[in-house]
Amino acid sequence: MPIRVAALVRGGAVLVAAAATAALLTVPAGGTEAGGTEAGALDGRTDGGRAAESRQIASSVLDAGGVRFTLTAIRSTADPLMASVRLEASVRENGRFVPSDEVRVGAVDGWFWFPVTGRGAVCEFSTASTDPAPVAVSLLITPSIGCSAPQRFELRDGTFETDGRGARAPHGGVSAGGGGTAGRAA
Repeated sequence: MPIRVAALVRGGAVLVAAAATAALLTVPAGGTEAGGTEAGALDGRTDGGRAAESRQIASSVLDAGGVRFTLTAIRSTADPLMASVRLEASVRENGRFVPSDEVRVGAVDGWFWFPVTGRGAVCEFSTASTDPAPVAVSLLITPSIGCSAPQRFELRDGTFETDGRGARAPHGGVSAGGGGTAGRAA
């Protein structure tokens, strides 16, 4: 039974149309190279609206100022071995903590997920009950590399300032740390 050329052409056109439709359905709308927007990386959402895995890695409550600082690692949806870290400030209003401001620590997807969520992940997390409230954060890069350089922030009137001009090291505040091997004698 001979096959007609017209039937092959029609069948090929149907296959090409089906492949193009499938390709369009698998590409997320409005995505960026990193797999989401920077705002999506900060709040744990991707362009598809799915929640990214997140894990709280440290928290500090300042009773004198009624402020809570929380460090959260957010797993990358583009590369499951990478993560972003968010520092959030919440202020006490009517007996409840209400989110005030948040800032990214380091680059988007700039941390390795397992070291930053594992044992010894927080090398330094210092806060102080002053106005403005200084915060210093240093996280484990990898066990063999050690800790990152401290990043300093100030919470002034409920808003983080990170330009580096006015940020000072906390003195006499709460400090948690000890992870990593940087600065230790062999």
